[in-house]
Amino acid sequence: MENWDEIRTAFQVAKMGTVSGAAQVLGVHHATVIRHIDSLEQTLGVKLFQRHARGYTPTEAGVDLLKVAQATDDQFSQLVSRIKGRGEDVSGELIITSLPGISRKIAPILADFQVLHPNLIVRYLTDARVFRLEYGEAHVAVRTGPAPQEPDNVVQPFVTQKFGLYVHQSYVDRFGLPAPENVLSEMRFVGFDDLGHRAPTMKWLKENVKPEQISFRVSTMEATLEAVMAGAGAGFVSHDLAEADANLIQLLPREAEWSATNWIVTHVDLHRTPKVQAVLAYLKERSKEWEID
Repeated sequence: MENWDEIRTAFQVAKMGTVSGAAQVLGVHHATVIRHIDSLEQTLGVKLFQRHARGYTPTEAGVDLLKVAQATDDQFSQLVSRIKGRGEDVSGELIITSLPGISRKIAPILADFQVLHPNLIVRYLTDARVFRLEYGEAHVAVRTGPAPQEPDNVVQPFVTQKFGLYVHQSYVDRFGLPAPENVLSEMRFVGFDDLGHRAPTMKWLKENVKPEQISFRVSTMEATLEAVMAGAGAGFVSHDLAEADANLIQLLPREAEWSATNWIVTHVDLHRTPKVQAVLAYLKERSKEWEID
C-alpha cells in the first residue's frame, strides 16, 4: 500500500465513528476524509465501512485492515517515545517500571530525582506484566526474580529484598502462639491466592505448610503486609518494614532462599543517554540505604 495517509484516515474513522470526528482529529476537511475512504476501498476492491445515519461501522474486511493500522500506529508511538529518550539533557519524559511491591522504595527516590531535574516528567508504571523496552514502553525497568534474558537489554544487579516470617501481636492476642516446633503445623498463614506463585517466599510456604493453613489469600505483596498487620495470620514481610514495627514478631530464623533479587534493565539503544545514566546512578546510590542485614 503506497498511501499510508488513506489507511491512517480509515483508522481514525473507525476510532471516531464519524467522518467529522476523524476530520477534526486529522486536521483536514471532511471531504478529504471521504475521498480517502473511497480511494482506499476502490484500491482494495472491498467495502471497509457500512454507512448509516449515525456514522461509519467497519465491515469484516475493515476490521482486518484496522487491526494492522492499530498495530502500526502503536509502533510509531513507541518509536517516538524511544527517540525522545535520546535527548542530551535530563528533561522530557522518563518512564520507569517495576512490580508494585517495590514502589514504596522507588517512588520517593524518583520524587527526589525530579527535584534535581525540574524539567523532567516522571512516569512510574507499576504492573506485574513485563514492559517491552525494545518497543519504547519504558526507559528503565526494575525487575524481580531471575536475571532477565531478553536480547539487546543491559542487565545490572540491583538491591536484594530480604524477607522474614512474621506475625502481628494482634494475632497472638487472638489465637496464641504455638511452641516453636509447632509453628508450621498449627498457625494460620497469609499467602498468595495463586498457590503456584513464583515468588520464593510462596514456593517455600507451599512446600512447608498445608494448603488449608494458608487461610488468608491475597494477590499482592502490599495486601500481604496489610493482612499480616491486621492479625489475619503469619506472613512474609521485608525486614526493613518489620524492624519499624515493634508489634511484628519474627517466627523463624531468616532464610537466604526467601530473598528476592532485583535487576535494573535498560535497552542498549538508550542505555548511554544522559537521562538514563543519570537516573541509574541516582537509583544505585540511594538504594544503598535500603538493605538491612
